[in-house]
Amino acid sequence: MRTARSLAREVGLDAVTPGAGAALRLLAAAGNARAVVEIGTGTGVSGVWLLRGMRADGVLTTIDVEVEHQRIARRIFAEAGFAAGRTRIITGRALDVLPRLADGAYDLVFVDAEATGFHACVEAALRLLRPGGVLALNGVLASGRIGDPAARDAETVTVRETIKAVRESEHWIPALLPVGHGLLAAVKC
Repeated sequence: MRTARSLAREVGLDAVTPGAGAALRLLAAAGNARAVVEIGTGTGVSGVWLLRGMRADGVLTTIDVEVEHQRIARRIFAEAGFAAGRTRIITGRALDVLPRLADGAYDLVFVDAEATGFHACVEAALRLLRPGGVLALNGVLASGRIGDPAARDAETVTVRETIKAVRESEHWIPALLPVGHGLLAAVKC
């Protein structure tokens, strides 16, 4: 994990915190996750946490546009002791890749991407997750801007709208977990 975090800093990424990682591991383990989608591979920090919580026969499908990040993540997964068959690394824009994934086939969808894409990722997760599957959105506290009514930038507004839509939807049972940069977890009804 130290190597992955260090490499994340080198390439300018903000990896999930240990608290957020522990929450992801817990969510994967509680759901006995066998199939997980991660949007935003980064350098593999969150992927390792997810894999540690998943079943031993589970497969993490991770999507990112940055080939270099995925190269680092592949190395990190191997160094953490996970066989190559435990991960499926897909290069591309999430919104281009997600429609090709099977409906209702996933136990958990973790979104660690630009907040401006949250709404589309939530919609995709609703299709991808089995009933009882979990959606987790990282960064929903938006560096403290969520609680500031004066914050009106596009990212903060998008995060607020996404949280509200999930909270008010009949399809989700949500909870905001104040770990890391904020984790919105929601179970699909």
